[in-house]
Amino acid sequence: MAGAMGGAAMLPRGFLGAQANASPAHGTDSTDTAIPHTPPLEKFVDPLPRPMTAIPDPSVYPGADYYEFTMRQGSWSFHRDLGPATVWGYWAKNPHNPHKPIGMGYLGPTISVNNDHPTVVKYRNKLPTTHLFQFVIDEIRKGNPQLTPTAPPPYESKQPFPSNVNVWNVVHQHGGFTPPQSDGMPLHSYSPDGIHAESYTTLDPSRTKPNEAVCAYTNHERSSMLWYHDHGMGMTSVNVYAGLAGLYFIRDPADDRLGLPQGEFEVPLILQDRTFNADGSLAYTMTLQQGEDTPVVNGKAYPFLAVEPRRYRLRVLNASNERFWRLMFSVPEDVLPQPTLPFWLIGTDGGFRAPLHMLNFLISPAERYDLLVDFSKMPMGTKIKLMNYNAPVHFPGGDGPEISDVMEFHVTKPLSGGGDRTTPPRELELPTARPIEVTPHTRRREWVLYQHQLFGTMTLNAVPFMEPSQDFIKVGSSEIWEYINPNHDAHPMHVHLVNFQVLNRQPIDAAGYQEDYEKWLYGGRKPENRPVLANYLTGPPIPPDPDEALSDKDTVRSYPETVTRIIIQEFTPPTGEIASIPGSATELPAEYVHHCHILEHEDDDLMRPWTIVGDGDHGQGQGHGR
Repeated sequence: MAGAMGGAAMLPRGFLGAQANASPAHGTDSTDTAIPHTPPLEKFVDPLPRPMTAIPDPSVYPGADYYEFTMRQGSWSFHRDLGPATVWGYWAKNPHNPHKPIGMGYLGPTISVNNDHPTVVKYRNKLPTTHLFQFVIDEIRKGNPQLTPTAPPPYESKQPFPSNVNVWNVVHQHGGFTPPQSDGMPLHSYSPDGIHAESYTTLDPSRTKPNEAVCAYTNHERSSMLWYHDHGMGMTSVNVYAGLAGLYFIRDPADDRLGLPQGEFEVPLILQDRTFNADGSLAYTMTLQQGEDTPVVNGKAYPFLAVEPRRYRLRVLNASNERFWRLMFSVPEDVLPQPTLPFWLIGTDGGFRAPLHMLNFLISPAERYDLLVDFSKMPMGTKIKLMNYNAPVHFPGGDGPEISDVMEFHVTKPLSGGGDRTTPPRELELPTARPIEVTPHTRRREWVLYQHQLFGTMTLNAVPFMEPSQDFIKVGSSEIWEYINPNHDAHPMHVHLVNFQVLNRQPIDAAGYQEDYEKWLYGGRKPENRPVLANYLTGPPIPPDPDEALSDKDTVRSYPETVTRIIIQEFTPPTGEIASIPGSATELPAEYVHHCHILEHEDDDLMRPWTIVGDGDHGQGQGHGR
């Protein structure tokens, strides 16, 4: 896109240029440290696993589905030719058989609910008190400047976790319309031995132990695929890398009339990249380079899926720590006139959108894409390859390990059920998102993705995460948020609580803006002297990417050397009690967070709180905006 590849002064963490032997990302700038590499693996020999679905217990909280999830260490084999790896995962209690919990060791079982029917979950932390990647925790505790958040002046740096905690966790329902006390924010963390972060909270405390927390979810969303994942303060990256993530489907019974593929023909694809030692164990290498070297889908490296010659609905989640993927479906030369199989995009993070015919798509960490892929014209025996191309790990200019092949679809199963009766994509009538209206009075709020030192900590508005909220938003109001990115990296920015729409993007004089922004910072941060964004714009507004247009999103790609604008229709958290649990409703003022979903950036402070306030609350309307 325009303005994406110019010469800004700020470089992303880990960017050393073409002369580097290894590209440091989340750790050291040394280029002589040996980096583990996955041993050669035969591709497409393991069938694609499908995470099991958790079974609710409706008897515990009237009017709600109840689950108990336990975080445990276990064993999982990522490939036929790899030995078992020690991993972390979520296990769901089975109300029909308490001796057979639901899970597979890695990742977690899928939660599937109907919209507006609430869910209550008790999360239990039974992980070890020594981390699976303890060397990262040790380096943060030692103050490694490339791992430990370093505050820009005049702020003082703070350790992200106490000296007696090596493991702590909290679960975030990503994309949910959730009261803050159930949102799973980093400072809600709790350890296996019951040590709590400063804002730890739980519903129904009489039913919880110190290593547990109860959360309640409204499920007041459009039909969509959310997900849940760890959000532990200072260690989200290594916790998720160990396996702590899973899917959360919001279903609408009215969708049955749409004629979409269902059951075995609706396939979730959780995309990650991992590196493995020779014995099959997980190797975390992002202290040495950007990204990992092997694709993993639903917990398997280079899997395949046997399919029928019919339409399939693929629900794609990018659950990678850092990697962007640009994906296409590659077909043999003699099958189609072109080398790729077209598909239809029918939904994004927040639900359905108008069907869009596509040949490829770019997906950043935490984004979700809802695809219809038609295998009906493929001859039996055809192998269609899901391929990744032209998407460096730190998009668009990173230099981590390249991954091309991801998985294969084998058209080897006979057509069942009397044929494909699903609706052709061109005939679909989907409940699409309504455009959010911009008015002259819509408030604008600026967020600068600031890096004060090469290879150093990144912050929003040059303020550490641990500092109190400085942005107060009137309940019920609408705002335009402007992510000003003077870096060479794109950053996937996730906002808790709300869905939004991408408004536009505009190229900026990144080097000039950074120079003047730093003068402002070191000149005392006087509001009247803050650089005016309009003075640094270098071209006209650019419309949203076609896949983003008129789509409800909770994560947006903030492209480099660009201001990315999103519009949020209404900051109104859920105010009613959930499942009649006292204290489950939102009380104002209510604090949430937003952050980069490159997890190593999030851990290193590219995250800030913001606060919803009532009409009479102190601080209303303050913050970086106009």
